[in-house]
Amino acid sequence: MLKLVLITVGLLALAIAGIAIKMFVKKDGEFKKSCSTVNPDTGEKMGCSCGGGSNSCHND
Repeated sequence: MLKLVLITVGLLALAIAGIAIKMFVKKDGEFKKSCSTVNPDTGEKMGCSCGGGSNSCHND
């Protein structure tokens, strides 16, 4: 059981370290926003949406 916990913690640490290294390598340490919303009827990419039916999202 202890071996499994150590392997899990090690893999999580490796993943976090990978993200941190990517932030230092990328210009200005920023990740670009990406939206993968696809119209299920046509398969075409759509603009980002909140699922409320409108194309704009408001963060109150």
